[in-house]
Amino acid sequence: MNNHFTKQTTGRRLVRYGVLLFFLGLLTGLIVQKLANPRMGLSSHLEGVMNGIFLVVLGVIWPRLRLSRLALTITFWLAMYGTYISWATTLAAAAWGAGESMLPIAALGHKGTALQEAIINLGLSSLVLAMLVTCVIALWGLRGADEPMSTEPAS
Repeated sequence: MNNHFTKQTTGRRLVRYGVLLFFLGLLTGLIVQKLANPRMGLSSHLEGVMNGIFLVVLGVIWPRLRLSRLALTITFWLAMYGTYISWATTLAAAAWGAGESMLPIAALGHKGTALQEAIINLGLSSLVLAMLVTCVIALWGLRGADEPMSTEPAS
């Protein structure tokens, strides 16, 4: 019972952080034209909105994951890191007018300083790994047959 409560609580946290990221993505959409690279700003807007939805969905399915406590903890933090760093990295690239090395289509020739490009490269490379691992662990946690739904009221 305690493990179920913990899963429900963590799932609710993921939903809350997902709605927050969705909101941040919407706010980003309001400032797109004020950024050094508006096209990259649009990318950041979409990253916030889509990754917010991903966290909400992950939160909804969280109680159904059949994973150890350690795997759940790793998955939670990788999902949080990957989704938020995706939005933040593309927003930084938009504000700096950078990102040419990793996002040439969205950057449209905008190139930042060596440090800015390195920060963007690190953020993008690490988020890809985080999100791939998150998805693999979540898929593993959804393995097996569904448990029959209880007809008893929850206490």
